[in-house]
Amino acid sequence: MAMIELSVDGDVAEIVLNAPHKMNALDEEALGELGAAYDAAERAGVRALLLRAEGRGFCAGRDISRVDPATDDAYGYLAGKVTPLLRRMAEFPAPTFAAVQGACLGVGLGLAIATDVVYVAENAKIGSPFAALGATLDSGGHWLFTERLGPHRALDLIYTAEFLSGAEAVAGGLFSRAVPAEELLAFTRTRVEAAAQGATSAFLASRKLVAQIRDHRLGLWESVEAENTAQGQLCNGPDYHEGFRAFQEKRRPVFTGRS
Repeated sequence: MAMIELSVDGDVAEIVLNAPHKMNALDEEALGELGAAYDAAERAGVRALLLRAEGRGFCAGRDISRVDPATDDAYGYLAGKVTPLLRRMAEFPAPTFAAVQGACLGVGLGLAIATDVVYVAENAKIGSPFAALGATLDSGGHWLFTERLGPHRALDLIYTAEFLSGAEAVAGGLFSRAVPAEELLAFTRTRVEAAAQGATSAFLASRKLVAQIRDHRLGLWESVEAENTAQGQLCNGPDYHEGFRAFQEKRRPVFTGRS
């Protein structure tokens, strides 16, 4: 049975990690299935995507149950399989959301980092479990913890292997919002459906601006100029025109999501 499931309903794709018996831990085959699901969702032309998981945990990371450490190619797994997938997820041509419950560790944390908006259950578990494995945090975890929590707290989490709850992770600025676990999926789906009716080109322009600020440390006036350029490009598109007309006519806009 495939570990990754994809469903498309109108403008929304939902990708599900469905191996709850192993906390949705990912081996190389599952990574390939996940990438293929994103490819299929893109071909379907969806305007928003939800990544979620079945069971008590979102993703416990890499499936190491059959890995022989004597022959393991950790670099090949991470650089050859995981990183390309995370980049592919981050570049998906529509807004992406994740609903994270329970354990979100290692590669699972990377899946969340590569998603635009992450809503977490208040009782989620976020952290670095590698202290007992003789391995180091991967999949972007060092960047996330250091950028948002600072170097001292990052190393505290890494050295102790203690977990942050979802509520603590959001309070520390790691993710978007924390909600009660029983409300997480409905809460997220509502926002995914709303985004799917939005001005997709404008959303992607904002994603690009945020990435430039994050990755290239744009200053205020550099960022303003980038915003000016993006707005100048958007103003020639149908959704820009529709948004202005709807405002002037005092009605709800009907966006197509096209440039």
